[in-house]
Amino acid sequence: MGYTAREEWHQHYADGHGFRPLGDAERALLAEHTPAPDSGGRALDVGCGTGELAAHLARIGYAVDAVDYADSAIDRAQVEHQNTDGVRWLRLDIDHDDPADLHPDGYDLITLRLAYPFLRDRTRVLHSLGERLREGGALVVITPTADRTPAERRDIALDEEEIALLTAGWKQTTRHEAEGLAVLVLRGPCAADTTAAERPPTTGHALTGALAVVTDGAGRVLLGRSTRGMWELPGGKTTGPEDFASAAVRELAEETGLTASPSDAYVVTMLADDSHGTPRLTAVVRITAWSGTPTVHEPKLFERWEFHDLHGLACVGDLFTPAAQALSAIWPGVIPGLPPVHAYPLATVHPPVPGEPAEAVRRRQAMAEAVIEAGWAPSTAVRQALRTVPRHRFAPEKNLPTAYDDDLAVVTRRDETGRATSSVSAAWLQADMLESLALQPGAVVHEAGSGGYNAELVASVVGPAGQVITGDIDPYVVHRTRRLTAEAGSGRVHAYQGDAALGAPAHLVPRGGFDAAVITYNVWDIAPPWREQLAEGGRLVLPLEIGGYTRAIAFERRGDLLHARKFTHCGFVPAQGSGARTAPAVDLLDGALRLRFEDGDPRGVEGLEEALGGPRHETATGVTMKSGSYFGSLHLYAATTLPGFCRLAAHPERDSALTRIAPGSDAPAIVGNASLAYLIHVQTRHATDPADRTWEWYVHAFGSEAPQLTEHLLTTVHAWDHHVRDAADPSLTVYPADTPDHLLPPGTLLDKPASRLLFQWSGHDAHIPSPAEPSEPATAADRRA
Repeated sequence: MGYTAREEWHQHYADGHGFRPLGDAERALLAEHTPAPDSGGRALDVGCGTGELAAHLARIGYAVDAVDYADSAIDRAQVEHQNTDGVRWLRLDIDHDDPADLHPDGYDLITLRLAYPFLRDRTRVLHSLGERLREGGALVVITPTADRTPAERRDIALDEEEIALLTAGWKQTTRHEAEGLAVLVLRGPCAADTTAAERPPTTGHALTGALAVVTDGAGRVLLGRSTRGMWELPGGKTTGPEDFASAAVRELAEETGLTASPSDAYVVTMLADDSHGTPRLTAVVRITAWSGTPTVHEPKLFERWEFHDLHGLACVGDLFTPAAQALSAIWPGVIPGLPPVHAYPLATVHPPVPGEPAEAVRRRQAMAEAVIEAGWAPSTAVRQALRTVPRHRFAPEKNLPTAYDDDLAVVTRRDETGRATSSVSAAWLQADMLESLALQPGAVVHEAGSGGYNAELVASVVGPAGQVITGDIDPYVVHRTRRLTAEAGSGRVHAYQGDAALGAPAHLVPRGGFDAAVITYNVWDIAPPWREQLAEGGRLVLPLEIGGYTRAIAFERRGDLLHARKFTHCGFVPAQGSGARTAPAVDLLDGALRLRFEDGDPRGVEGLEEALGGPRHETATGVTMKSGSYFGSLHLYAATTLPGFCRLAAHPERDSALTRIAPGSDAPAIVGNASLAYLIHVQTRHATDPADRTWEWYVHAFGSEAPQLTEHLLTTVHAWDHHVRDAADPSLTVYPADTPDHLLPPGTLLDKPASRLLFQWSGHDAHIPSPAEPSEPATAADRRA
């Protein structure tokens, strides 16, 4: 029964054939090891055939999705079990189709009864199904074994090596017998990392070879399961005067039966390492076009060929070391923890390689529509970019639901402390910043902080006549950007390595300056080159930290000034290089609290711990807000108008009863002489309906100057409520650092080393009382008419 085509299975069931009936031993094992949860569970039966197992699972308490790709199987199942409730019968090829109809919340139980041996890409499908298991869920494979199956029917069974591969990488596996069938119960998917493995030592003095990297129409990469018990790429040694590209094409044909032209083979990287002390040089060859069906042509070397999802490469088990390094050279980051290798990227530019699953297309459209519906992408050009640029191909180590979550930033690089240093930002925020750039077709745009996806969104908006110059200080991020844009880009993105705070290299700056520039990491100051390299009237969009609060601000250049046109609440990875900065901070009460002085020096903190040991003064402001209210402008208003402003943060793992600041959160604060006051919001009305809940701002204060500090904060909150709350954003102009005071208009000034930020808030023309003996930072001052 070596069926490989849907039509063959359709005919099998249409002719009245079926499979071995579900036995009592199987029923007993399922009842013992995978009972339905008391509250009801959800099960997925893959390759359900005529539905006997699916109906049984429904009868024991599961809500069941039963899938098969043979139309006649589903037709018979619906008729034969028409009186069984709790089953959805779905026509679905689990190997190839978009799994859109499967339950989005996952399953407590997934079964493959007499189906697993017929899967083409077993490893990929099993990994994909494992991702759909709920916490504590089980995947059950019921299969004949080779030792109990006649030779002529070997293709329906698994041998011990295949069973070992199937169960590898799961946290918990148990095996049971049921009337000659193996029943495998698997829990905890993808628990083992990929391990770089070596072949036995060679007798040669040196090794040279080429590996072919081939992807299918869904963007999955071809790997072979070798008789040495590891996964490998197609490839082998060069022969005579043969070049590396030709060697890769030849080996691909000899091992898999796939045919490609050397003109579609590109040597991307040379890898130099050693194997058991023997020097080894490996060419990584990207094949951009091919034809045929992968077939085992050398059974002494390979057992099977399968296509693998890129995000699943991190947990495939043993992977031949050069193959692992080659995959990482093509898609940096997909396999973490590899041994060191000397890599020599070549300057060869190859055509973009198409290929994505239908699920990616569906999820991209859904992401785009969510962003559009929320109002973040009003323009046609930005909407088109969101709908067409394949976001998942710039985060290949992530699965599709993660890559296309419209509200999620995808971290792609962390430092040694675990802090994120590079990411693909949330789609709504990228759309908003794109809109703020006000791009026109043919524009040349500078991006500081690379990754690939955002640059390609910009490239899509500026069109074929435009160009994007993107830079990053991290060589790895630049290399990754170049590789991923080569794989799936427009050809209009140029990546350079450098400290973006110093501006783009002069030879990359167009005459007259960039039409627009975007910074994709948090900045505390505005580097002069960003303005100097910007054309007159051009837009600069950047995430600016103001008092520790970050806003993506769209500036427009007018001469030497930058005028803010739009503010968006946001957060990005921190700056590196010359723009990196650690805010001054003072720990209190053995680290339970921390005062952060984002734009000033930590002065006037003496005696605060003693003050915190005294009574806490609480004062209601009378200013309230409902669920979903935006109060970010209050934080920004306080940060830019209050002398001595700082932030009081509560340790995430310490008791915060003293301050009532939520653990891991912070509050706007000011300090006086051995005194402290801060703002928190307190829920004053509880209700079942969130729309009926209310919060009120309170001032909490400690120390002898608590009354004066409290009055200061009360005045600030009331001024915000009366004049700013509805207007939300201030007028902000950025002046060069050497601008003299007498040339500045009235407003609140925030001085930084490279710029002077002048804020003008609605209604902020009255004197706000200062605390007694204020410890006002040297960098902040009020300028009033």
